[in-house]
Amino acid sequence: MARRRFRARLPMAVAAAVAVISTMTAAGSPGAGSSAAAQGPDKPTIRYTEYGIPHIIASNWEGLGTGYGYAAAKDNICTLADTYLMVNAQRSRYLGPDGTASPGETQNTTNLNSDLYFQRINDNRVVERLLDQPAPNGPEPEVKEAIRGYVQGYNRYLAETGVNNISDPACRGAAWVKPITELDVYRHAHAEIIMGSADPLLNGEVTAQPPGASAAAPKARAPKAPSPEETAKKIRDAMAASRQQSMGSNALAVGSQGVSQGTSMMLANPHFPWQGKNRMWQSQLTIPGKVNVSGGSLLGLPAVNIGHNDDVAWSHTIATVAPFGLFDVQVDPLNPTNYLVDGTWQKMTSQQVTVDVRNADGSIGKVSRTLWSTRYGPITTSMQGVPLPWVVSAHAVRDVNMDNLRAMNTWFHLDQTKDVNDVVNTLETTEGIPFFNTVASDRKGNALYADIQATPNITDEHAQSCLTETGKLLWNQALRLPNVPPISIFDGKRGACDWPDDPNAVAPGLLDPHKQPRLIRSDFVGNANDSAWLANPEQPLSYPRVMGDAAAPRSLRTQELILTAQNRINGTDGLPGRGFTPENMRQLLFADNSRAADLALDATVTMCQNVPFGLILVDGNLVNVSEACPVLAAWKDHNYSADSRGSWLFENYWAFLLNGQAAEKLPWRVPFDPKDPVHTPNSLDSTSSAVRDAFGRAVLALRNAGIPLNAPLSDVQKITRNGEQIPIHGSISELGVLNVVTPGVVDGKLDITFGSSFIQEVRFTADGPPQTSSVLAYSQSANPNSPHYADQTKLFSAGQWVTERFTEDQIAASPSLEVKVLD
Repeated sequence: MARRRFRARLPMAVAAAVAVISTMTAAGSPGAGSSAAAQGPDKPTIRYTEYGIPHIIASNWEGLGTGYGYAAAKDNICTLADTYLMVNAQRSRYLGPDGTASPGETQNTTNLNSDLYFQRINDNRVVERLLDQPAPNGPEPEVKEAIRGYVQGYNRYLAETGVNNISDPACRGAAWVKPITELDVYRHAHAEIIMGSADPLLNGEVTAQPPGASAAAPKARAPKAPSPEETAKKIRDAMAASRQQSMGSNALAVGSQGVSQGTSMMLANPHFPWQGKNRMWQSQLTIPGKVNVSGGSLLGLPAVNIGHNDDVAWSHTIATVAPFGLFDVQVDPLNPTNYLVDGTWQKMTSQQVTVDVRNADGSIGKVSRTLWSTRYGPITTSMQGVPLPWVVSAHAVRDVNMDNLRAMNTWFHLDQTKDVNDVVNTLETTEGIPFFNTVASDRKGNALYADIQATPNITDEHAQSCLTETGKLLWNQALRLPNVPPISIFDGKRGACDWPDDPNAVAPGLLDPHKQPRLIRSDFVGNANDSAWLANPEQPLSYPRVMGDAAAPRSLRTQELILTAQNRINGTDGLPGRGFTPENMRQLLFADNSRAADLALDATVTMCQNVPFGLILVDGNLVNVSEACPVLAAWKDHNYSADSRGSWLFENYWAFLLNGQAAEKLPWRVPFDPKDPVHTPNSLDSTSSAVRDAFGRAVLALRNAGIPLNAPLSDVQKITRNGEQIPIHGSISELGVLNVVTPGVVDGKLDITFGSSFIQEVRFTADGPPQTSSVLAYSQSANPNSPHYADQTKLFSAGQWVTERFTEDQIAASPSLEVKVLD
């Protein structure tokens, strides 16, 4: 059936839309109002409202999946097809082996390495074995039905459109755009679940080869192994740098004691990539009487990952749990594919992995590589680019999520939760969430923080018994860097050092979920990618070290989130009244205030004004900074709004000052105090040579780039969509700005690589539907020919939000309503 357009001022429009979905009788919880029709339509139905947001309604899970698959393909078929190409290990065949692939969070490997990684998983039938298992380790029936429908919807859109008629030039006519199977979708889901390990370890796993020693050949002199201290520092530095250039998030749940009106509120602010498979996509999914949920999901996964239903709102933030561990295994110097466990030599498993590769002349060849594994998992010879030489020992990887498809069950259950206790129960009984915290609020007035996820079963006692010397340095706090998880390297010579099974855990090797931190309060809880310790500073949490650090400095963004919540609830932020409202929650996020500027701007201006003759020596050159002093002195509001002047200068200065280190390592006069973690460290030392040098370098850098020192942010931080330049407000995480945006170069052009993506604020009242606003910063579609390629991006640029349509009455009243019935 062709799409039908309805005009706002025609009464027939509402009547026709209502007819499509049958009766308008209310269903669900007492607060649902007219949230969903009493019964679903005979055929899956997609109702598009403003900004191309689809509201999908069906009578069963398969129909819901069909609507989702069709609508997702319509908006982003090229991105989805590219993802299926990746998980089926065919990028080298169609795109060549040397192109760039993004199997994890960032573009960090070649097509060939990506293909070898996924082909090994596919050859081992990892996903197929999980599909054969009953729930909770295998998918539940409703998940299977939804994914079956998703495949039908995706393939229907492709068949109706035709590969040669796809409007997106990125894949129009491409041979790699094909109908998909259910296995393709499960492989995609699995790839998302394991991406926390793929980024740091993939390259090392697919290039690991034994040293060329044998009994018949003279023994070669082994290269000198780096010291444990050197290796640990390189790994921590590399992991910290990677975290600064990858996904993050803020989430704030406000309970009944922290809101001005209503019973609770929720702010979701994930910082996801703006390109590729980790884009989020917005939808509402409804089966009357079963589920009615609205929010954002990772593109191609037919569930809402971050959003709300009639009674609960939730979000996820990147946690400080490493979803993997290494085992240092001693190898036989004469036969380095033998390794020692409990006094017995064991043979590594060799596996030849072969992928198709497009040659330079266009012909198709094959590349084969022998990959190696131990009882613990595959061998790797690097982590985050840091070499781990295979000489007297080798390093094996155990990935806590390699056998995890449970996350799909988790999200389907979260979509149907009734309160925060239901959320906790879902997290505990599935243990499917990969490397995420969960923050939620409910209609009853509760605010929940929970770091209950798939976590290696590493108790503090087990760690201290099994850590190697390098492992101890990585595990302990001596080398702490912001948001970097404790990484375990265990003694693989002892079989007892493997992760033990816990009878209370859902799967082998997982930590007992009851040992994982959670907190329910009536004022607020939040997380900005630090550990669980200060979800609320009035009630610090304790937990096993594997979950993250405690009594340690918090990032400036964590401080900003906590202070924003405290000051609003206490009424000390300069805004009218006390407590959160939808208006001030949106206002505070887009205030783009910099905690770094709050702490350091005055001292920086003082330093600048006291520089002798206004000259700073930088690499043998005298830099005149006198013009910069009044620029920063005039930047009094410390914000990164589009029209702010001085903010870009401060951002460059701060980057030079940090130079890759954590903020607490800067020259503060008042050091970090675990008894006052939200306000310390503070008072930057204006006499420090490091402060002076960083400022001189920033001034020099802007002048060399031809950027005026007082340039408004909109002149330098902007993106281009279809020839139109769109300024982007916000800034990098290191500045303590909640609305994170990270500029970078994409396809040779300035763009945002990751940052605020699907943003949503939700308010519950005692009755009535949730009151919600949202904005998808990069818009619904990656297709430059779509009307929804940049429409929400322009809203985001202007600091505006979309008022959500959640109830059937609200949807039917949309002046942009379009209906697609999949009959």
